[in-house]
Amino acid sequence: MEEFEAKMLFAGQLYEKGKVSLGQAADIVGISKRSFIEIMRRFGFRVFNYSVEEVEHDIRVALGY
Repeated sequence: MEEFEAKMLFAGQLYEKGKVSLGQAADIVGISKRSFIEIMRRFGFRVFNYSVEEVEHDIRVALGY
């Protein structure tokens, strides 16, 4: 495994677990936040960790329902 891949896996896991912010994860890898976001999917990570129910709830709260 290459160093870049190892850093991506490590940073992606930390980000998904909420241990680091998106910017901190990108810093671990040594790339910009935009690049980190674009590459995350190739490594099987999600940028947004919300379920459909959580999104629906947030929308209802924002709309006052």
